[in-house]
Order: sequence, then structure tokens, then C-alpha cells
Amino acid sequence: MTTPAIDTTALTRRFGNFTAVQDVNLRVEAGQFFGFLGPNGAGKSTTIKMLTGLLAPTSGTIHILGEDIKENSAEVKRQVGVVPEGMALFGRLTGEEYLRFVGRMYGLDRATTEQRTQELLEFMHLADERKKLITDYSHGMQKKLALAAAVIHGPRVLFLDEPFEGVDAVAAGTLKAMLQRMIARGATIFLTSHVLEIVERLCSHVAIIHRGQLVAQGSLAELQAGAGRRKRGDREEENAAESEQKRSLEEIFLEIVGTDREGNPAATRPEQELSWLS
Repeated sequence: MTTPAIDTTALTRRFGNFTAVQDVNLRVEAGQFFGFLGPNGAGKSTTIKMLTGLLAPTSGTIHILGEDIKENSAEVKRQVGVVPEGMALFGRLTGEEYLRFVGRMYGLDRATTEQRTQELLEFMHLADERKKLITDYSHGMQKKLALAAAVIHGPRVLFLDEPFEGVDAVAAGTLKAMLQRMIARGATIFLTSHVLEIVERLCSHVAIIHRGQLVAQGSLAELQAGAGRRKRGDREEENAAESEQKRSLEEIFLEIVGTDREGNPAATRPEQELSWLS
């Protein structure tokens, strides 16, 4: 049995009396393109921060590539790449300077850093902007640079928090091509996005978090067939296939997040209108 790329047990994070993530048992096999979904405030970003070592869990365990992130944080971080939603780039550096800096921080020698910097600038169509300050980059250019920085050291696991937000179709195509190449080479990608069509097109496996709890997890085919593993509080069940016709990821997502804490369908609310538009 191969070691999973990501494995958590009872992962929990509290902020005072508020529980943002509760008892999440997540398993992502090596080589999977994994989509992590949930409505706003569901606990996605908190989970990613814990998985990448930016936030300590209140309780539970996290293993990345078989390593306990609490015990071997430095080793784990050398094996992963991260594109956070806010990107956190150094605006007063040029794109070229930034990639050189990141490469050296990951321990690459100067020759390797320089080679990969130039290759990434060319691949991301940023070569003509290599001397421009990052603060003068467009949002899409910054996204491409952030992804370039996240992969310059050849990570085995890549975490992406809303990588396509605010990115035009051309830039999105470039990013998708890079991600597919990484999967083909055996890397694992953990993606969060509110654009369900992108997740459905790219990901082989999906998990859905709702109100801090993992409520669905499985391959996309299993979820489409209605047989994905679902969890409600302490109850876990295998759902029988509801129909032979495959449902879209959007239909699955709305069905799951449109339930109450006990897993029952939410009460139907009367349609609301804006007074000045009615």
C-alpha cells in the first residue's frame, strides 16, 4: 500500500469558542489531482493553512508524504509548493529577481536556479516582463509568477488556493497546461476553487467541506454516481447510487451544502426580491 500524499486524522482548529475545522479525516493519494470544495466560510483556507504548516491545528495529526508536519516541518516544506489566495509576492522585486530569490531559498544552486528561472519565465509568457517590478504586473501575471515560484524547486505536492481567480482565458490555459504536466510526472495537486466547472474538468477526486466538517469525499465518478463517502457529525454512510445518470459537480455540491447540520434538506425559503427591482 503506497504512502498517501496527504493524510489527516481528526484535524481540528478552534479560534476561541468558534470551531473552524472539526475532525477532518482527509486522504489524498500520491499522483491525484484533488479538488477541495466548500462554500465561503466552510473552513477551506483554514485547512490549507494547517496542511502547509502556516497554522497549527488545535488537535489532530497531519502527515504529508508520510512525514508528520509537526515533527518534520522543515523537511515537509521542502517537498511542497504553495500558491496562497493572496499570493504574498515581493512587489519591489522584478519577476526575474523574485524567482532567483525563491530558488535560492529552497536550496537550489545558482546554476540550477538561473536555468529554471529562465525556463519558467518563458513558459509563463513573462520573459518580456522579466525586468518589470512585480507591483506593476497585472493580476494574471502575478498569478503566473506565483505558480512559477511554487514549482521552481520541483515540489511533490502542490497546494493551490483559488489559482484561477481573476485570471483571463489565455493565462488560465497556461496554468492548466503546467498543472497537467506536473500530474503526468507524478506530482500531487490539492486545489480549491469556487469555479466548479474547472474542478470538474481537472480533478480526479473531490472532497467537500461544510461548516468545518468533511461531508463528502471520493473520486469524481463516485460522487457523480451518488456513491461518494459522506460524513455527517459522527455518522458515516455509503450512499447508494440514486440514478444511472451522472450528475454535474455543481448539482452534487448544491445538494450537499443545501442541507442542515443533521444532513436533512434545508427548509424551502420563499423567493426573495429587492424592493426597488420588483
